[in-house]
Amino acid sequence: MTVRIPRRSAGLLLFRRTGDGLEVLIGHMGGPFFAKKDAGGWTVPKGEYEPGEPAWDAARREFQEELGLAPPDGEAVPLGEVVQANGKIVTAWAVEGDLDPETISPGTFRMEWPPRSGRVREFPELDRVAWVGLDRARQVLVAAQTAFLDRLAEHSG
Repeated sequence: MTVRIPRRSAGLLLFRRTGDGLEVLIGHMGGPFFAKKDAGGWTVPKGEYEPGEPAWDAARREFQEELGLAPPDGEAVPLGEVVQANGKIVTAWAVEGDLDPETISPGTFRMEWPPRSGRVREFPELDRVAWVGLDRARQVLVAAQTAFLDRLAEHSG
């Protein structure tokens, strides 16, 4: 019997305060599988890391890789872990900050597309990012990641 070690990701959830409450910066996953998907097609900017790498370091590295921008400085609010439907364990921190979504320069990944075509294409990790209120974020984020919104709201309450 083989024991599968769950994949782990770490990320940063940037947030800002507005007259209407909190807004968070989330990204729409790039590539053909999510091209037409809104609900469940958005994520906290995050990425996988290997055992032995501190999750905080991975979260900051992945923010830089996914958005092409340095991660913000500031107090990191631990949001804990969630387990996604695919079994991946995601750890996140919230950091207050602001950035213009137009300034991102997303990292890319390569995959064979269409399947079994022999053609390898490059896609952005995130094809767009947006500031959204918590209610909108709950509608479009990967389901398990909505727990991060609740934890952020509790902390900011």
